[in-house]
Amino acid sequence: MSAMRLLAAVALLAVAVTVSSCAVGPDFKPAAPPDTDRYTKEPLPSTTASAGAGGQAQRFERSRDIPAEWWTLFRSAKLNALIERSLTSNPSLEAAVAAMRVAQENTRVQEGKFFPIVQGNFNPNRLTTPANALGSTHVLADGSTTNTFNVVTSQVIVSYTIDVWGQNRRAVESLQAQANSQRFQVEAAYLTLASNVALAAIQEGSLREQIGATRQLIGINTRALGIMRRQLSAGYSNRIDVAAQEAQLAQDAATLPPLEKQLAFQRDLLSALTGRYPSEEPSEKFVLSSFHLPQDLPVSLPSELVEQRPDIRAAEEQAHSAAAQIGVAIANELPNFTISANGGYTNTALAALADYVSPANRFLTVAGNITHTIFDGFTLLHQKRAAEAAYDQAAAQYRAVVIGSFQNVADTLRALQADARAVQAAATFERASKTSFDLVQQQFNTGYANILLLLNAQHSYLQAKLALIQARANRLSDTVALFQALGGGWWNKPDSISPESDELAQKDKLVPNVLGR
Repeated sequence: MSAMRLLAAVALLAVAVTVSSCAVGPDFKPAAPPDTDRYTKEPLPSTTASAGAGGQAQRFERSRDIPAEWWTLFRSAKLNALIERSLTSNPSLEAAVAAMRVAQENTRVQEGKFFPIVQGNFNPNRLTTPANALGSTHVLADGSTTNTFNVVTSQVIVSYTIDVWGQNRRAVESLQAQANSQRFQVEAAYLTLASNVALAAIQEGSLREQIGATRQLIGINTRALGIMRRQLSAGYSNRIDVAAQEAQLAQDAATLPPLEKQLAFQRDLLSALTGRYPSEEPSEKFVLSSFHLPQDLPVSLPSELVEQRPDIRAAEEQAHSAAAQIGVAIANELPNFTISANGGYTNTALAALADYVSPANRFLTVAGNITHTIFDGFTLLHQKRAAEAAYDQAAAQYRAVVIGSFQNVADTLRALQADARAVQAAATFERASKTSFDLVQQQFNTGYANILLLLNAQHSYLQAKLALIQARANRLSDTVALFQALGGGWWNKPDSISPESDELAQKDKLVPNVLGR
């Protein structure tokens, strides 16, 4: 058998031993879904309250799926364009995608250890041996002798560590779980970015309408002050009433700069979310009336939420990775088997290496090695215990993420119900205060109402108008929050990670049930 054939046989034998060997450590069992069929203690109503135009009832539908581009349900072309632009230009999302690629490549690096390392080596040497050393001379081709000569070696080196205990397989499994976790973190970053853009746009719309309402009231107060000053000049009013109106006008005007500051901040935020500098703010501008309130809201079953929330899936993969490390730590405590082979040709003349068939040029070394740690100050033992503790930590963190996610959904569902009632109450308050303000203003203009009554009506109307704007904005924002809390429909994207994919499911891999069921 030639040297190369023997080397190939050694490599194939090593791979066969690895494939047929076991993998130590616990096997992964995906967590069972929580044993509950609802998010809140009380049953979820089928609809929220209705406040008429702009505050229609929203329906909760358990069987309704979430579209991948859920933001299109708000029917705002400007919002659609802004989110699409942010998804292609946001540097934080790009960083998450790059981190995913790093994790995937690290997995492939570890997978390379399933194969033997094959190296080629060419080693020319010129040697000079001591002249007085016995047998140190070399006979040349012409029969003369010398103690200075060349040695040229061309060889192939093969080495392989047999994965008898599955140490490398567990290491690959751990890295693959980390890569899967990074992929879900990309989906979480995608969802968070889209949600943040939508929330920022809604907040901008709210601020614009609050600014508009404040300016409207300032205009009304300015006109009222003008009337009072004319009445003062004509002797029909007194300086105290004029001063009170001037103070009210100044108070209303003082509320305008903080709102304008918040609006400027929102514009800067939208610029940053779309990957631009504040000086390059987007051309889109928003008002609340440009958003349509989605009427049919999906409510996933609790058993579906653990499959849909990317943060839950990422936490599960982290627990999977930590559990695989237990197998790595156990394998490190067991004997390590290594096979190496070195074969090639050597001669004192480079030209002579061309005669590959000559037995005189050929050499071959095959060696095996078994190494087992007898004593290391209990280092490996404590490494295994650390791996077990790391898994306990990851399992507890997984349970915390699940509980937090259920709380998130429950809070959002309750918020939407409260928001509907808040819009209903604010709309009633706004209509009543507007009617009161109009009547008092008419009476004041004709001299039948005093300044204090007018000021109270003005203040009440402004507060009612701002409360209605904020209530409508809260309802839109909490609708965005519900889509985010339920996972955002990432599984419906054409390039999404399938929950049933072989790469992610890995039903035959590590980890006990982390929910303890």
